[in-house]
Amino acid sequence: MIRTHTCGELRTSDTGAKVCLQGWVRFSRDHGGVAFIDLADRYGITQVVFDPEDLPKDADAGNLAETMRTFTRESAVSIRGTVRSRVAGTEDERNPTGSVEVLITSAELLGRSGVPPLEIGDQKEGVLPSEDIRMKYRYLDLRRTEMIRTLEFRSRFVHMARQYLESQGFLEIETPILGRSTPEGARDYIVPSRVHPGTFYALAQSPQLFKQMLMVGGLDRYYQVARCFRDEDSRKDRQPEFTQLDMEMSFVEEKDIQDTIEGMLAHAWEGIYGKKLQTPFRRISYKEAMWSYGSDKPDLRFGLKLNDVTDVAGKADYEIFRRIISKGGIILGIRIESALAEKIGRNEVDRYIEYAKKAGLGGLTWMRAKDGTLESNIVKYFSPEVISSLIGKLAVKDGDLLFLFAGPEKATQEGAGQVRLKLAEDLDLIPEGVFEFAWLVDCPLFETDPVSGRLTTFHHPFVKPRSPLDEKDAKGSSFDLVLNGTELGSGSLRINDPELQRSVFSMLGISEEKAEEDFGFFLEALGYGAPPHGGIALGIDRLIAMLTGKDTIRDTIAFPKNKRAQSLFDDSPAKVDDEKLEELQIMSIAIGDLEDLE
Repeated sequence: MIRTHTCGELRTSDTGAKVCLQGWVRFSRDHGGVAFIDLADRYGITQVVFDPEDLPKDADAGNLAETMRTFTRESAVSIRGTVRSRVAGTEDERNPTGSVEVLITSAELLGRSGVPPLEIGDQKEGVLPSEDIRMKYRYLDLRRTEMIRTLEFRSRFVHMARQYLESQGFLEIETPILGRSTPEGARDYIVPSRVHPGTFYALAQSPQLFKQMLMVGGLDRYYQVARCFRDEDSRKDRQPEFTQLDMEMSFVEEKDIQDTIEGMLAHAWEGIYGKKLQTPFRRISYKEAMWSYGSDKPDLRFGLKLNDVTDVAGKADYEIFRRIISKGGIILGIRIESALAEKIGRNEVDRYIEYAKKAGLGGLTWMRAKDGTLESNIVKYFSPEVISSLIGKLAVKDGDLLFLFAGPEKATQEGAGQVRLKLAEDLDLIPEGVFEFAWLVDCPLFETDPVSGRLTTFHHPFVKPRSPLDEKDAKGSSFDLVLNGTELGSGSLRINDPELQRSVFSMLGISEEKAEEDFGFFLEALGYGAPPHGGIALGIDRLIAMLTGKDTIRDTIAFPKNKRAQSLFDDSPAKVDDEKLEELQIMSIAIGDLEDLE
C-alpha cells in the first residue's frame, strides 16, 4: 500500500520515521506561513505541518505550497513527511496521536471537495444538522467519528456472535429474500415477475418458514444475519429493511434456546467490553410483567412497581371505582417514597393526571400520607378501614405519595406502566450504563385485537401451544428477550405437527382453503417427519442502538431510510420508466388519468 500508517497510529516511538499518510483534510490553520492540518481517516486524526523553514534542501517549497493551497476542507490528500514531537505545551492529550506531528515534505491532492453541507468534525451535543440533511449527505455523515465508532461496534458484535455460534455447531445458511407473500402480520413489499407476468414475489418479512423447513431438512442448527423487509410506518426503532440475528435449533426445549442466546451475548460482551456478563438472565412471567410493571417489555433498572389494590380500594364508597369494578375493571396503585414525593407538588400532580389521560386512562387518583393516614380531595369516600388496608398493602410511610389508576385490565396496566416510566424519567431513577436483560416467559398464545375484536396471535401462528387451544388463557411456548424496557427479540418452540398447525390456523379464522393456498407447501413439509424445533430472532439494529446509547436505530445503519421511509441521498423510492413497466406488463396511471377514466 502507498500509505505507511493510518491517521490514528503514530506515537512518540515513531519519531524520526519517514511516513506516508492519506486521508481527509478535517481542519486547517495558517500561522504566519506555517500551515497546520488535521488529517483524518476512519482510525483517527494526525496533525501534519507545512513549515517552509524546516523543509529538506532538495524540496520545492513553492510547488509544495501551491499544491497545499488546493486542499479544501474534506478533500482527500496524500502526505509524505517525517514524524517529530510536538513543541512542548502544544500536545493534545485527548488525541492518541497528540504527542507527535508529521512535517510535510511532499503532498498530493487525491480528490478535491466542495464546501461540505454539514459539519463533519466532532460535534458537541445539540449542534448536529437536521436528520434529513444527514440522510441526504449520508456519505459525509459517515465520516463523523461517532458514526464510525458505532459501525465498528456493530461489526465487532456481529463477528463475535458468529464466532460463538460457529463454535456451538451452528451453520450459517442464507434463505431466500424473494418468496411467496404470506399473511404474517405486517404488509409485504412485493416484486413483480417479468418471466411470469401478473405474479409477484414478496420480500421476506423474516426467514421464519424457511428456517423451520431447514429443520425439517435435518440441518439441526442454523443461524443467519438476515435482511428483513416490512412495509410498516417508520419509527425510531423501525425501518422498512432491518437486520435480524436469526437462529433455529432441532430437538430442543425453551431453555436450550435461551441458554444459547445468553452464551452468545456473554461471549460478545467479554470480547467487546473485556468483562463478564451476568447470566443467567432474570425470568419474569408475562402476568407478573403486566401487573407489576404495566408492560410486556418491563424496564427493571428501577423500582416503582405497580400493585393490584382492587380488593382494597374497591371497597371505598367512591362511585368512579365502584362503576369500574362492576364492569370487571381493576385498580392499580404505585407508591412514591417520601424523599421523591417531596419533588412532586400539586402542580406536578396535575401534570401527571393529564399525562395519564394521554396514556389512555381516565386520569389518576392521588393521596399523600401524613400522620399515619391519607390526605386528598377524595379521602372522604374512603373509610378508616379502607385507608388502613391501603396503607398496609402498599407499605405506606408518612410523606409518601400514592397514585391510583382504575379502568379495564389491560388498558389500565399499560397506562399505569407509561406513568411509571414518566415518573422514573422525571425523578432521575434510571441509572446510566446499566444493562438489565430479562426473559419474558409464560406468554399467551392468543390475544384479542383491540380494533377488530378478532382473535390474533401474541407472537405468530407457528408457536407451539403449551395448553389446550380451547382454553381461555391458552399459553404458548414462546418468550421475549428484553433489555432496559425494549424488546430485542422473540423466540418460541414451533409446531411440528401439520394437523395442530391447521387447528391454530382455524382458530385464527383462516379457512382450510386459505391455509392450503398460503401455507400448503409448509404444511406438506411438516408432514415428512418434522423434528421438534424452536428458535429466536434478535433485532441487530435495535440491540446496537441500546448498547451504544442511540435514540434511534437509524444511527446504527449505514444507509437508513428517514421517518417517511425515504432514502434521501439517492431519492428513492422513485418513479420507474414506462419502458420498464411495460416489460413487467404493469400499467402506470397518473392521478389525472384516473380522473379522466371516471
